[in-house]
Amino acid sequence: MSLLGFAALPALLTLAGAVLALTISPWWWILAAVGAALLIVAIIDYAQPKNSILRNFPLLGHGRFMLEEVRPMIQQYFIERNWDGKPFDRDARALIYDRAEGRASVKSFGTELEVRQPGYEYLTHATLPAPPAAQEHRVTIGGPQCAQPYDASLLNISAMSYGSLSVNAVRAMSAGAAKGGFLHETGEGGLTSYHLDSGADLLWEFGSGYFGCRTREGDFDPDAFREKALHPHVKMINVKLSQGAKPGLGGVLPAPKVTEEIAQIRGVPAFQDCISPPGHTAFSTPRELMQFIGRLRELSDGKPVGFKLCVGTRIDVLAMCKAMIDTGIRPDFIIVDGSEGGTGAAPLEYQDHMGTPLIEGLHILHNALVGAGLREEIRIGAAGKISSGHDVVRRLIQGADFTMSARAMMMAVGCIQAQKCHTDRCPTGVATQNPRYYRGLDPATKGERVFRYHQAAVKEVAQMIATLGARGPQELSPTMLRRRISQTEVVSYASLYNWLAPDELLNAPPRGWAGDWERADADRFGAIPEPITPSGRM
Repeated sequence: MSLLGFAALPALLTLAGAVLALTISPWWWILAAVGAALLIVAIIDYAQPKNSILRNFPLLGHGRFMLEEVRPMIQQYFIERNWDGKPFDRDARALIYDRAEGRASVKSFGTELEVRQPGYEYLTHATLPAPPAAQEHRVTIGGPQCAQPYDASLLNISAMSYGSLSVNAVRAMSAGAAKGGFLHETGEGGLTSYHLDSGADLLWEFGSGYFGCRTREGDFDPDAFREKALHPHVKMINVKLSQGAKPGLGGVLPAPKVTEEIAQIRGVPAFQDCISPPGHTAFSTPRELMQFIGRLRELSDGKPVGFKLCVGTRIDVLAMCKAMIDTGIRPDFIIVDGSEGGTGAAPLEYQDHMGTPLIEGLHILHNALVGAGLREEIRIGAAGKISSGHDVVRRLIQGADFTMSARAMMMAVGCIQAQKCHTDRCPTGVATQNPRYYRGLDPATKGERVFRYHQAAVKEVAQMIATLGARGPQELSPTMLRRRISQTEVVSYASLYNWLAPDELLNAPPRGWAGDWERADADRFGAIPEPITPSGRM
């Protein structure tokens, strides 16, 4: 029997049986129609030239594609263990869902992690813990050059644009942030009424596309910027240099998500891919970046202004420090986005292999600012896979002053980690512009979930800080965080990494840093080229 005949056999039998039974009952017409449809599909599969599986296995080949489609769901729900799912494991997702629903986020019977495996990290509690803080810990953002400093929560909503998120998801997050008194970062897609309606405190972000403060040619528009920056709900301004999951690519909003409304907000053509270029046109050197930040601070009447980046080379970070020293201009904050951060759409190569992970990025920036004598004036934010109180405390110990979370906030709104953000078919209506899906997301109900999740998370942060014997984030120390590096050796972060002393880069750069400090230039990104040796090598 040929492949076509074998594949079409069920359809032929169904059709033949239905035809013979037509005299018995008219209901068999339905079975006949089904059989005919299956036979037609089998013939089309056999004749089409594009797909070899369907051509070789007509009709039956569709089963393979159906299984491939449901494989991630089967893996997530039935196969993966509680602690090894990716990007977020089942325990992390359950923690977020429980806190968002207001349920007790506890487990019984002990840890499922292998505590003797290299890489395992833990916090060292105090024998006599401090009493938990009566109020939420907050951090003041705004240096000496800032006229309107802001007291920020230790956990805030990270950058997610309207366009990447649905209108109802933006409304829900904004409502939760307004009730909880924490920052809602707008993402680079522009400042919209959906961010403003709830009265939330906003961190307005724009990137190289300058959406919301953009000229017709796509350059920065100072007048449009000032108009939005002076809005009372805009508490801070963030210039995005790069994003952790896709550094160097700018941003991409797929064409199906670029509706007429979003195109108008961003100032771009509708239903075409909306692409932010990799680099900015408003500046091209570290010195120009600092001058641009100073200009934004003036245009916003002294609100905190900073920038976000996924750390690339240490030389670029040191070049920025030199530019701060030379110009006398300091950003009020710098947010480090780790390469493990999330995105709505990016090439797999970039998500997996481009950019510096958050731990190393934090360490480079914190050390550079300390060594250059700048750390006391600049706050550091951390973004990248932050979902629990432990994640926040860990990042504070590693060098951050506050944290930003995106995917955990999405899960608080209802995201199930379907990983369909780029398809415009998000089943929970969080990351889609299709009304069919986002109509199921009620902003009022989901806003309460965001509020409850944040409230429970920062409460756990305060409890953990107290358990470490500290009265606040300022008393945390690298000695409190330990990492197992072998079956027989555990080290604290105080000895795991080298920590620079204040002004050390200015006075006597240590070995390993001295060469990069020498090659860093405030007037260029990238290292000063080394002289070519007689052998022709750098």
